[in-house]
Amino acid sequence: MFKCVIFDVDGTILDTEKAILKSLQKVLREEGKDYQLEDLRFALGIPGKETLRILNVIDVERVHPKWAQSVLEFPQEVQMFKDIKEIIKVLSESPIRTGIVTSKTKQELINEFEPFGLSSFFEHTICVDDTENHKPHPEPLLVCLEGLNATKNEAIYIGDSIYDMQCANSAGVKFALALWGSKTTKGFESADYVLNAPKDILNII
Repeated sequence: MFKCVIFDVDGTILDTEKAILKSLQKVLREEGKDYQLEDLRFALGIPGKETLRILNVIDVERVHPKWAQSVLEFPQEVQMFKDIKEIIKVLSESPIRTGIVTSKTKQELINEFEPFGLSSFFEHTICVDDTENHKPHPEPLLVCLEGLNATKNEAIYIGDSIYDMQCANSAGVKFALALWGSKTTKGFESADYVLNAPKDILNII
């Protein structure tokens, strides 16, 4: 059905939720702002600098690198979702073209994603610093499609956040909800597919 499968990273390939939230909480405390982890969940799926602006952090350019570095202090909290590597490997060995559209910066991708040895399975990757506009704007997904030489009708975007779905909808690309990352279908009523486990990806292509 699809010739191209594009993935989000956090909450879709990697379970980074605890590392992201705990490191953000730590850095904010160092800046004199105390938050409960639950109050920071909105940060999942959007660019880090946008998160800091929403939290009214004054010196975003100074604090953002601190947060990116702090994430690396929680490696025990980051892992691949069960079976996702095997599914991605199957896709990479098939005629299906694979890509990534993530809210991570290139440096964050190097630090947090590349150690898992998955980068070679993807033909094209778009990070937050590759485009002027970011999710939920369609630009990152459209730029990835261009890099993959694919049309919007040939592709599906797999993600776990509302921002992922809005990005896909705006780009005219089918969206599949990674339920293993989102843990809820609430708010995702307009998703084209709901995937309970990574192996379900194979059923829609």
